[in-house]
Amino acid sequence: MVQPISGLTPPEVEEVTVMTVFPSMGATPFGRFIGRLCGVQWGIGKFFTLGKLFAMLLIPVALVYFFWRLSPWACRRYRLTNRRLVVHRWLSSQELRSIPLDGFDQIDVEVLPGQEWFPCGNLIFRKGPILVFELEGVREPDVVQHAILKAARSYQAVQKVRQQQKAAPAAV
Repeated sequence: MVQPISGLTPPEVEEVTVMTVFPSMGATPFGRFIGRLCGVQWGIGKFFTLGKLFAMLLIPVALVYFFWRLSPWACRRYRLTNRRLVVHRWLSSQELRSIPLDGFDQIDVEVLPGQEWFPCGNLIFRKGPILVFELEGVREPDVVQHAILKAARSYQAVQKVRQQQKAAPAAV
């Protein structure tokens, strides 16, 4: 049987990006307004609807808004790492806010009116009943929710093993 050497701690694992997600136009009130207009189902059958007419008429406005959202002062990105979830400003490394992967225990998906047209939604992070973090306008929110939950479970399992390794020399 191998005895642990007292005084040694496991090495730190480098922080690695798991996934990067950019918010969609549905993250903002104006984008959701466009989504509500384009989602109107009044019309003849499923092909000739008022929403499709709005979509055609709003193409120039939506394109200008889309490219404005890509500008350095407006664009955000959400980065999931093996340790935390970070909101960055544009393509820089400037962090706006972050939450460790053990800082929440539940993620709810909330789809606001207008977001279903994009298909996006908000991810609401809770620790018990308390809202601790939110990501707005995440495209395919169910897929991102599952990826974050898998990363969080892995992180928590590694933290548990590390705590057991630290406690093992004291028990010997």
